[in-house]
Amino acid sequence: MKAARIHRHGDPSVLVYEEAPEPKAGPGEVLVRVRACALNHLDLFVRAGIPGMTFAMPHVLGSDIAGEVVEVGQGCERVREGWRVVLSPGLSCRQCAQCLAGNDNLCRKYAVFGYGIDGGNTELLAAPEYSVIRIPDALAFAEAAAAPLVFLTAWHMLMARANLQPGEDVLVLAASSGVGMAAIQIARLFQARVIATAGGDAKLERARALGADYAIDHYRQDIAAEVKRITGKRGVDVVVEHVGHATWQKSLASLAPGGRLVTCGATTGFDAAVDLRYLFSKQWSVLGSFMGTIGELHRVLQFVFEGKLKPVVDRVYPLAEIQAAHERLERREQFGKVVVETES
Repeated sequence: MKAARIHRHGDPSVLVYEEAPEPKAGPGEVLVRVRACALNHLDLFVRAGIPGMTFAMPHVLGSDIAGEVVEVGQGCERVREGWRVVLSPGLSCRQCAQCLAGNDNLCRKYAVFGYGIDGGNTELLAAPEYSVIRIPDALAFAEAAAAPLVFLTAWHMLMARANLQPGEDVLVLAASSGVGMAAIQIARLFQARVIATAGGDAKLERARALGADYAIDHYRQDIAAEVKRITGKRGVDVVVEHVGHATWQKSLASLAPGGRLVTCGATTGFDAAVDLRYLFSKQWSVLGSFMGTIGELHRVLQFVFEGKLKPVVDRVYPLAEIQAAHERLERREQFGKVVVETES
């Protein structure tokens, strides 16, 4: 089979489209013919190398995977050959206290396709049966691949961590990102008023089309000042933050008294500071969030399958052109998800 692999860390040129051994479905596993795999910033981080992390080489990237089940391993009872599916990006031990309590994203053995284990930038992939979620026939593979990680992450941030309430004001940073476009839609689904940031008129207009009530150009406007103007100097109840250092102080300054900032990433850097005087006097909450539970994934995908939440596909590349796909994401040219597809 063909796969896109890295044999060392570096820029997009280290991605090699090459022959690789075909996997087999072991006990409790299914074999999936991958049709589409969406990119995330995690792919860029792993490809470039993460300080303190080592990866067995060659390594296959790709967390968001859609395809067809072509083989069912021994002991599998639920999944059938021929199903059109997506895979849960996160895998866990299914046995520890956290997993049994339904908090599988807190499992000490939690792994993500393309990060802890080989991912979906390949034609065939063996996956645990429990990770398989059947998709409707009407949902294209590219759209299906664009959904799991970002909608799961945004759902967990807003619903589980920030405890979003109807009618609240929400600031979503970087609307053109996968998490940003998912967070806008989820917040609107639950009757929140959404303020989104993006760079440039075209991205601002697309943010509004997704449901943002207001859009701020984070290159030309002061985020916190605009938020205070829009909210009558009050600030927002929830900030969805995943940009990191570049926006951190403005995100904090945008919070209303009692507001909650929830963060899932540090794309522009992790060195962030909090003035404790504001933290306690304004009774802010600063919340970390990582992925989400497989139960939450099933729940949010139901809204996707019903058309109430819509994956946004920016551009689709053949898997053989994965270097170009990485370059587009790295240059931040996208709005929504960059996807690679295997040959039919």
